[in-house]
Amino acid sequence: MITQYKAPDPAPALKDLTEQVRFLGTEGKIWLDEQRMLLVQAGMMASMRRELIEMLGVERAKGFFLRMGYQSGLKDAQLARKLRPQGNEVEMFFIGPQLHSLKGMVKVRPLQLEIDLENGHFYADIEWQDSFEVENCQAENLHSDQPVCWMLLGYAISYSSFFLGRQVLYKEVSCRGCGGALCRIIGKPVEQWEDAEEFMRYFQSDPIIDELQALQVQVANMRQRLQLEAGQFYGIGQSPNYRRTCALIDKVAAGKASVLLLGETGVGKEVIARSLHLRSERAGAPFVALNCATIPPDLIEAELFGVEKGAYTGAQQARMGRFERANGGTLFLDEIVELTPRAQASLLRVLQEEELERVGDTRTRKVDVRVIAATHEDLEQAVKQGRFRADLFYRLNVFPVRIPALRDRREDIPLLIEHFLGRLHESYGKKTLGLSDRALEACLRYDWPGNVRELENLMERGVIITDENQSIGLDALFPHASASEESIGLASDGRLVDTGESQAPEWIAKIIDSGVSLDAVEEALMQAAMNRAGQNVSEAARLLGMTRPALAYRLKKAPAEGSPGKD
Repeated sequence: MITQYKAPDPAPALKDLTEQVRFLGTEGKIWLDEQRMLLVQAGMMASMRRELIEMLGVERAKGFFLRMGYQSGLKDAQLARKLRPQGNEVEMFFIGPQLHSLKGMVKVRPLQLEIDLENGHFYADIEWQDSFEVENCQAENLHSDQPVCWMLLGYAISYSSFFLGRQVLYKEVSCRGCGGALCRIIGKPVEQWEDAEEFMRYFQSDPIIDELQALQVQVANMRQRLQLEAGQFYGIGQSPNYRRTCALIDKVAAGKASVLLLGETGVGKEVIARSLHLRSERAGAPFVALNCATIPPDLIEAELFGVEKGAYTGAQQARMGRFERANGGTLFLDEIVELTPRAQASLLRVLQEEELERVGDTRTRKVDVRVIAATHEDLEQAVKQGRFRADLFYRLNVFPVRIPALRDRREDIPLLIEHFLGRLHESYGKKTLGLSDRALEACLRYDWPGNVRELENLMERGVIITDENQSIGLDALFPHASASEESIGLASDGRLVDTGESQAPEWIAKIIDSGVSLDAVEEALMQAAMNRAGQNVSEAARLLGMTRPALAYRLKKAPAEGSPGKD
């Protein structure tokens, strides 16, 4: 059954939307929910249109603005779904025109709208009043023999298609920008347009862009092959701090010198250690890693140097230790400060003599192992405290490399987020739309005490919580983030207002407006709690989140009460 819908009263809907707008003047940011917005001059957009037309030609510029509007429509469709999750498809459909008006792009006036979701019927006849794109063309004297509302058209196509669950195509059948009396669009399912395939080509990547991207992919592949051939893989990072660390590794990788990796927990010391191994001449030999903090002190020597059968209770057969398994390659010892004094002495001997004895054995075995040690502690301080041997420290400290904390290379955070999300999408079998602008900003501001490991864990949390094809919001990553920042909001009548007051619950505003005193409010709360608790002071105190003595004291002070009540 085909139903004709008329646009709802925009007043309450616009109030709903304007409450999501925040102006943070002190930070230079404007937010629409979790989308960062820009307040720019319409004249700037007009100048950009002229330059793009002159540089790319009309058809390529048209495709650019259509795709630009298409992305904007998708973002607003996601916002509409978030703001009114319980609304039906038709109600949420009208949020698009309301957001268009709120952004100052155009006023939308539906002339006819027919929707039959069950049978896939859709027909829209819509008038656009005061299109900013028409004004852009007029301001720059851009004469056209075809409709010019390209961004608005791309927006309408993507927004409608999102909520109807099928591809909808709009055409601008009349446009003031090319001499028409008004701007008017017709929307129908794509298969009902004879030239749909030709028009939809505007939403494909421009051939110039395709060629550039193809060249970039080729260059990236060549670089990757060169890196793999050289064994150079340092994880994710392009910041100056991180690249300096990688440059240091390059200098020491080819030799045999021991390397000491320093840095906070979670900065990626094992990634750097593996990179060093791959960059060395030992890349084809084993890379063996051991976190010394995870092995009980009485077993650490057996784990490192191996054990002979019968050396201790439970040693039912001989087995190699980590050194023998890494023979010819690299051994990475993380948290080396946790080694026992005896294990430190044995390690020093292996490093100096290149031979070891298994626990419970008397013969020595030659080993050729490069040791990369790591710790998040200050080893020099550990030496002063007598927890670490000075001679072993000097032996390991031949080439120290400090890995920067994540907060010291914030430029790498977006790259790491993209990397982790790509891996997590594949692992969990679902795809999100990435972080919202607000969530990304919070990540860039956060100090990351757990560094890269904490970031990876947080991204996993975001993927788990977020629904398919939705943006990962701030609350998914930082559920306890403070919302107390001062900001200016947009009232439904267009005024800028202080949101500090508007954020207060509605019942507080009603109490303040009523003129009731604070003492009267406190007395009414206490008496209501006492009545609900059957005059039991202890129970009433629990309801109010107070101690019994505190409530009893206030009850005695209140003028209307009698005795404090019973326990």
